[in-house]
Amino acid sequence: MNEYLVAALKRQPRPGLQSTQIKFFPNNYVTTYTLLDFGAVERWKPGTIPMLMRPVLTGRKTVWIDIRFHVAGGQLTYTVEKAYFEKIWLPAVVVQKVIAVVAARQPEHYDTTKPLPLPFGLSELRVGHKSMSGANFQH
Repeated sequence: MNEYLVAALKRQPRPGLQSTQIKFFPNNYVTTYTLLDFGAVERWKPGTIPMLMRPVLTGRKTVWIDIRFHVAGGQLTYTVEKAYFEKIWLPAVVVQKVIAVVAARQPEHYDTTKPLPLPFGLSELRVGHKSMSGANFQH
């Protein structure tokens, strides 16, 4: 997965997103280490970064974000479980807003406030112990 992400970001750079590494854990838990451009986020939607956090969350920074995703009917939603920049805890609501701003700037114009369709016609997706599985819609 991580090799694919490196190649995909080289092939099609993503606004606000420089790089990412992902680790999967059972029960649909995902850890990401993502290099984000917080300066771009703040330019795109001023006020996204709270005033108290702006001295720290400026420019390009790597953040650790843990999410848990949920799938129903081929649609994915997620919740931010925890997030950090270095040893600084980041409120989930702030991280979700940053994700929403970056996602909206992508060529696909993702709206992370709504369920996102799974790719390739997948209707199910789950992560277990050392495994990932999915299923397609049955017609």
